[in-house]
Amino acid sequence: MIRWLRRLLVAVIVLVILATALAWWLLRGSLPTLEGETALQGLSAPVRIERDALGTVTIDAASESDAMRALGYVHAQERYFEMDLLRRTAAGELAELFGPRAIDVDKAHRIHRMRARVMDNLDAIAGDKLAQLQTYTDGANAGLSALRVRPWAYLALRQSPQPWAPADSALAGYAMYFDLQDSSNARELALWKLRPHLPEPLFALLAHPGTAWDAPLTGESFGDATLPTHDEVDLRALPAPDGDDIAPLAPKGTPGSNNFAVSGALTADGRAIVADDMHLGLRAPNIWFRARLRYPDARAPGGKVDVQGFTLPGLPAVIVGSNGHVAWGFTNSYGDYLDWAIETPCAAGPTPTCAQVESHHEQIAVAGSDAVDFEIRETRWGPILHERDDGNVLSLRWVAHLRGSINFGLADFAHAHHLGHALTIADRTATPTQNLVIGDAGGKIAWRLLGPLPERAGGCSSRHLVMNSGDTALPLAHGEEDWRIQHPCQSWSITTEASPAAQSPESDRLWTANARVVSGEALERIGDGGYAFGARQKQIRDALQAKDRFTERDLLGIQLDDRALLMTRWWELLRSLGNEDASPALRELSAASAEWQGRASVDSVSYRLVRAWRLAVHARLQDGLLAPARAAMGDDFTMPDLPQFEGVAWPLVQQRPMHLLPRRFDSWQALFEDAATEIRDELAQRGPLSGRTWGERNTARICHPLAGAMPGFLKPRLCMPADPLPGDGMMPRVQGPGFGASQRMVVSPGHEADGIAHMPGGQSGHPLSPFWGAGHADWAEGRPSPFLPGQSRHVLTLSPAP
Repeated sequence: MIRWLRRLLVAVIVLVILATALAWWLLRGSLPTLEGETALQGLSAPVRIERDALGTVTIDAASESDAMRALGYVHAQERYFEMDLLRRTAAGELAELFGPRAIDVDKAHRIHRMRARVMDNLDAIAGDKLAQLQTYTDGANAGLSALRVRPWAYLALRQSPQPWAPADSALAGYAMYFDLQDSSNARELALWKLRPHLPEPLFALLAHPGTAWDAPLTGESFGDATLPTHDEVDLRALPAPDGDDIAPLAPKGTPGSNNFAVSGALTADGRAIVADDMHLGLRAPNIWFRARLRYPDARAPGGKVDVQGFTLPGLPAVIVGSNGHVAWGFTNSYGDYLDWAIETPCAAGPTPTCAQVESHHEQIAVAGSDAVDFEIRETRWGPILHERDDGNVLSLRWVAHLRGSINFGLADFAHAHHLGHALTIADRTATPTQNLVIGDAGGKIAWRLLGPLPERAGGCSSRHLVMNSGDTALPLAHGEEDWRIQHPCQSWSITTEASPAAQSPESDRLWTANARVVSGEALERIGDGGYAFGARQKQIRDALQAKDRFTERDLLGIQLDDRALLMTRWWELLRSLGNEDASPALRELSAASAEWQGRASVDSVSYRLVRAWRLAVHARLQDGLLAPARAAMGDDFTMPDLPQFEGVAWPLVQQRPMHLLPRRFDSWQALFEDAATEIRDELAQRGPLSGRTWGERNTARICHPLAGAMPGFLKPRLCMPADPLPGDGMMPRVQGPGFGASQRMVVSPGHEADGIAHMPGGQSGHPLSPFWGAGHADWAEGRPSPFLPGQSRHVLTLSPAP
């Protein structure tokens, strides 16, 4: 018996060793080829691919076609799984990889029928880039095929990767629409639904469009809200829902991106400097891939392209970067790019008062389960997302639905000669609409919007809900109009031209940070799609206006600015309330936050306590102000995101009018104390308040998408270090545990050697690659890292196949 058990144990050990060896062999089999020479079909001449210590790729090719073929090859070898996720996200096809857990996400995206729209319009989307798109596609499929084993993520999912197609690059572009714009238009719908249940002065207060922290490029601050009088609104006399639960704030994440620039008038040698840090959800590997492309091209200055920066695997272009003559960067613009329509479906044929409905029957493939039938209903206006009890439907028009909403014009920035040329390219470029900031080698800078803008005509405006197949419209946001139907709406199209703009020498400093940038007629045209609170943008503007001379290091310093300017006044308020007459919770919170560092630093207790208390106060104020709508709507109520609510909350806590005090509290002091009690009790579960630092909460959770499904001992290998991180959403250094600067770039065109670049998560999607997580520490610690690729560590030559 003992001998048999020994043999069994030996057999088990041998099997474990063999299984481990096989797994290791398979895992290493999907590593990219970094060195040597390999043949690639379709090349006209050899291509040299260099990688530096961070894995930044430099591609030297004999033509644009060869460069795009090589870029596709490298993208697929390093990031094919991530490319696949992009196309599947846009098309609503994730369940085919991940199984039933992804069905709801697929339905929410599939309803927009992006794959069908791309296939119907691929020639127009590709335009004169069709050949470039095809060579990129061929390179990507060759790179995938050249791997000895399919990428490791497919092994883990027990799936096989499907080939890349030109349409998939368009879908990768549309995936950014889903990331950067709300495809459900939830905020606008929530505001419209609750408006009839609030006194108009109360709705106007909640929808106040700005704060004293506004810092637009053109126009003035809207200032904080003026509180309604007792005669206009008496919250104490209005209905409120039963129960003690306080409605939570709408989920916000940690929104933010920054870009800014200074012209040559503000630098020692006349150079323009562009800074850009795009903030997105963070993962390992990073969404971007750093690359430098060099090849002869008669369209480029001097007959040669030398463009470098951040590419998006799946697209044949440098997305943000510099070509030695022009440097450019983006932030999300948050204009109003979606509109609802209330329509009456026709019972038979279409009539002037009803809308014809077309049905599309699709199947959602589901890994490990049966396919799911999914019916999509559309009107002329767009897909139907909601059905009402009265038989009407809510259909949605989104710029992303329309022909001309995406193209590959970004690739042309590689050939831009100067600022004016780049702005001309921008006129014909379609991408999710961004704030574009550009600088050129002559020291000039400019801002404009890049991407499609709605052209609403015949009574449509960015403040209206279209009604009855486009016949009438309903105001949605703060304005002079009554909430009832009153305006005709005859057309709604898009254009990429005629954006508002600002340029040097009139503007030698430019800045954007997702907040409102323009005013007046330009704002009326662009609309408000939920602009970010302006504190971060103001902090950048003020830093730029505080000096008359700048270097690249100065602009990096602004990107890394974690000063808590907004929170300082809330700290002063908390300290003033925590006197001996206050509740124990308020006194304890005040005492624990006595030492104010004035920054969102990892060791700051006071920042964490004050931030949490401010949000708890905001929640109680919003709960009270929206109580009449909650009481009337019941389960149909949805808390709207109110990004400008600081401009309401601060006047309330300063003036403390009894007629605007939420009904559940007897005094303003009681409201402040209740908020303090919640925060104290929540944080005390972790230990003494004196030990609750900001870094304890703001700890990095940056992992591969499959990390959560892996055994516990493997998960740390698929995540970046769990470092405490400085910064937050209301300062330039935007940082959450899984959200923040997906890249940082500070560069002057023509002076790239002085440039700075950061990227979290590393270049490679393979955990055994030397470039997994490479450069992440520089990003986390804010250490200057060169924009230019460093010394070559690995060289791969792609040769034309015989």
